[in-house]
Amino acid sequence: MNVECLPITALPHTTRLFRDYLDVSNAGADSPMRRFYPMAPFGASPDRAEANWMRSSMHSSRSHQEEIKKRNSLADLLLHQNLRWGAGSAALANIEKLRSGADAVLTGQQVGLFGGPLLTLLKAATAIRKAQNATAAGLPHVPVFWLATEDHDLAEVNNVALPGKHELETLRIAVEDAASAGSARPVGNLRLDASVAAAVARLKDLLGHAPICDRIEAAYAPGATMGDAFARFIANVFAEQGLIVVDASTRGFHALGAATLQAAIEDAEGLHLALLERNAELEANGYHTQVLVPEGGSLLFLLDQTTGARHPLKRSGGAWKANGQSYSTGDLLSILAAEPERLSPNALLRAVFQDTIFPTSAYIGGPAEIAYFAQSQVIYQRILGRTTPVLPRFSATLIEPALAKMMAQHELSLPDAMESADALAQKLGARSMSAESKRRLADTANALDSELAALTEWMQSMDAGLGRSAEVSASKMLYQMNRLRLMAANHELQRNASLRKHADALTLHLFPDQKPQERVLGGVWFLARYGDDLAQLLVDHAEQDCPGHHVFFL
Repeated sequence: MNVECLPITALPHTTRLFRDYLDVSNAGADSPMRRFYPMAPFGASPDRAEANWMRSSMHSSRSHQEEIKKRNSLADLLLHQNLRWGAGSAALANIEKLRSGADAVLTGQQVGLFGGPLLTLLKAATAIRKAQNATAAGLPHVPVFWLATEDHDLAEVNNVALPGKHELETLRIAVEDAASAGSARPVGNLRLDASVAAAVARLKDLLGHAPICDRIEAAYAPGATMGDAFARFIANVFAEQGLIVVDASTRGFHALGAATLQAAIEDAEGLHLALLERNAELEANGYHTQVLVPEGGSLLFLLDQTTGARHPLKRSGGAWKANGQSYSTGDLLSILAAEPERLSPNALLRAVFQDTIFPTSAYIGGPAEIAYFAQSQVIYQRILGRTTPVLPRFSATLIEPALAKMMAQHELSLPDAMESADALAQKLGARSMSAESKRRLADTANALDSELAALTEWMQSMDAGLGRSAEVSASKMLYQMNRLRLMAANHELQRNASLRKHADALTLHLFPDQKPQERVLGGVWFLARYGDDLAQLLVDHAEQDCPGHHVFFL
């Protein structure tokens, strides 16, 4: 297997914020990035131990006995869940390590159908590798995968995309009580209905009835919740690596994180103003804000006591409102004391909430989550008095042998293939022309360009208006020259039908829907082809010696 590393800019639509974040280790002390991300994403130590973030985060004014009590409660809750999901001995051992004083490297993702896109596996692999590095450096750490079960956008998780023979195929499922699902209930609690069996059957057809299909079928059975199905699957995939999985939507976990939820209620106005100030600072430095901070908004959702629907809590004067009902601050504090699971953090508060529950040394995030952290940093400081470092997840494209052979045949790199199938087909047609055809077109284009440039300059010297007319006419001639190139490439495509097939196959697998593979294709596609070895392969290469995009020629 060959591995290449490309700069992160090889991926389309990379934001300036993310690019500068990756380079924050080179930023000066006065750089705004030092305020947005106090800890550099990559440590300077040659052994990659990341010693700059390896420290216990569960340190506060609590007494030693209080910390022991909290760790025991946390471990008991994790043990109960992970046993229910069929966790292996390595995960159970890591829970006991957490109980005994180990810290955590956290990551998380929405509970997508059949494990969601490839990036889910990349996140888990990165958290595992970072925890291993820290432990090897003498600082015990365990990897934890946080299920985003409290999100309520069903359309984002009830589907998975896989390559069909000629096009991308999206498998979708329904859930029981669709009407309630439409009322913004948290997706993790929604139960799969009988339609999941048809989706599993189609998955088997697409994956050639690979062994991973049996695990999918066991996890995604009618009646299982979206959260439980995903948890059982991801725990199984990374069983040997001891990945701990957590669904923190329950009362026990919310009780452990109650201090942050309380702060979000009592200090709502102060937190709101701090976020507005941070947003203004980001925008003043030319960066985008990932999460809108609306007037009268808050960092919390309230779950309806009857329907379980998740509604945003808004502030108006001294009152709070959710779904048309009014609450006082005292009402919300009473709900927090009696039913803490009814108060749910939004995207900006969630990281602070999870780090109130776990002794987190670092969070592993993708570009969007890293953008959240630029805003959340002020919440961290205001509530916890510290900021948890965020490290970038492993970014990768996996190229299977047949595709690698096509790329070699046409002398293509991954960036060459990151365009539409039509554009790539044109490129392959142009590259496949005879040497004589290429020479004639190139010679003619170069001569035309040179002559038109000289002619335009001469006419410009005679009269400015005449020069402008010459520029317009020259651009039309050059356009027609490009048309001749396209006509020649199209002729080659018609003569050689395999070129179009190659373009379709390459874009389908490497740039589906004109997006990076890791964001679209289900990770289960690769698990079906490479089995249990894939999980360890990803962990082995999640070191990230190069903070860019990795290309695996499998």
